[in-house]
Amino acid sequence: MTEDCDWLQVPPATLDAAARQAAAERQAQLTKPPGSLGQLEAIAERLAGMQGQEKPSLENVHIAVFAGDHGVVAEGISRFPQAVTAQMVANFATGGAAISVLARYLGASIEVINLGTVAEPPAVSGVQQLNLGPGTANLAREPAMTPAQLERALNAGRQCAERARRSGAQVFVGGEMGIGNTTSAAALACSLLDLAPADLAGPGTGLDANGVRHKAEVIEQALQTHAAVRGDALGSLRCLGGFEIAGLAGAYIAAAQIGLPVLVDGFISTSAALVAERLCPGTADWFFYAHTSAEPGHQRLLAALEAEPLLDLGMRLGEGSGAATAVPLLRLACELHSGMATFAEAGVSGEAS
Repeated sequence: MTEDCDWLQVPPATLDAAARQAAAERQAQLTKPPGSLGQLEAIAERLAGMQGQEKPSLENVHIAVFAGDHGVVAEGISRFPQAVTAQMVANFATGGAAISVLARYLGASIEVINLGTVAEPPAVSGVQQLNLGPGTANLAREPAMTPAQLERALNAGRQCAERARRSGAQVFVGGEMGIGNTTSAAALACSLLDLAPADLAGPGTGLDANGVRHKAEVIEQALQTHAAVRGDALGSLRCLGGFEIAGLAGAYIAAAQIGLPVLVDGFISTSAALVAERLCPGTADWFFYAHTSAEPGHQRLLAALEAEPLLDLGMRLGEGSGAATAVPLLRLACELHSGMATFAEAGVSGEAS
């Protein structure tokens, strides 16, 4: 890596302990028994520390969807052809995808970043075409990315987070699209957590039991091919990751560095979150984990990050959809925290001392 990625060494922003304490003190005075709103109270307090104000708000949401193809599809690990990635890029931009619907409902800004697909996306406006290559190389047999491609993908994520901050975003939601990316995410997690492929390989877009076994075999081959980088975050990301996973990791690190809270989505996004925390320790202090994915390996990743997901709805779509679904929960936490009366304001007797 070159000086273009020296920014990865910049520590995350410091959380505002005084603002979080002020929020906790306010919570103790609201007209309810202490702790009776459960995680909603903790969310408001954490957001206060992130935003540096006693009463946080979450009006402005920025969603970014990173897309890229994966050469490992050549090993027969997906039910869907790679043409779907480019087709879905167009669907994101024209408003037909699940994340597009969610963004409209939330009043969120959304951008689509195509880092490199095998097929040429249909000509539609609203897509940033970065063209790092026609997808990654086959990670089972060679490094997925060149050092230059990895740098560009990480920097694409960084620039995305910085754009979000300049636009006034109060939370960053990262999504992804890439046929074959559950294989890449599982291989990456196996390398960083020293787990067996059978522990992380799942059905992805609908593989049957035989397909999942084959996926685990392909991941095992990849781990053997790249044994030299096992446990190394940057090396594992280059050899086993994807353009979109690297883009997410770069965005998460940059968001933490500039003090922008992040809502992490499902399995693939959490693999990027793990990479981000390993590359820049403390980054995870800026994460909320939106949900528990139905993809079996997600539980292992969440445990490694000591994460407590907000929702468990059986979702496994990706695109940032689970993270977007959790936004109203964070907004409600802010509204309750700011809008409820204190005992003194309401003239209600508080807890006896």
